Amino acid sequence: MRHTISVLVENEFGVLSRIAGLFSGRGFNIESLCVAETLDPTISTMTIVTNGNDAILEQILKQLNKLINVIKVIDFQGLDYVSREMVLVKVHADEKTREELLRMTEIFRGKIIDVSLKTYTIMITGDEEKIKAFLNLIKPLGIKELVRTGPIAMIRGDKTIKASEKHSKGGEDGKNVL
Repeated sequence: MRHTISVLVENEFGVLSRIAGLFSGRGFNIESLCVAETLDPTISTMTIVTNGNDAILEQILKQLNKLINVIKVIDFQGLDYVSREMVLVKVHADEKTREELLRMTEIFRGKIIDVSLKTYTIMITGDEEKIKAFLNLIKPLGIKELVRTGPIAMIRGDKTIKASEKHSKGGEDGKNVL
């Protein structure tokens, strides 16, 4: 089962390495990892997507909560949340395909962010299904290069993940805490 986990961490040297090392040291796979500073520059949010059954997820949450630089760990399973990722895709664009690429980019609410004589670079944001559908449509036209962020996620509504309980271990036995 696929899990999206948000981890608030101290924005310090080596934290990313410790978290990645935790996953690799225990044989847990990271499908994607996005890290960025929060409103508080001393804190960063990591969005980690991983695979595993409930026992593996429980181990991951417990191990993350044990790390000193981890402030809070949230598993989005069972929560109402939004998730988006961004893709930059460079596509072969000639006289025959330019109009079709423009139309598809507009339908998917993307943007053409770079143009050359033979290529368009298109930016698409959205959930995984939207991005997958767009890539499947343009694939026959000739994708030359592709980079993507992996998902970032946030709880819907007025609930927030706060770091006010800095350095608390975020719940008993690795349970999720908002």
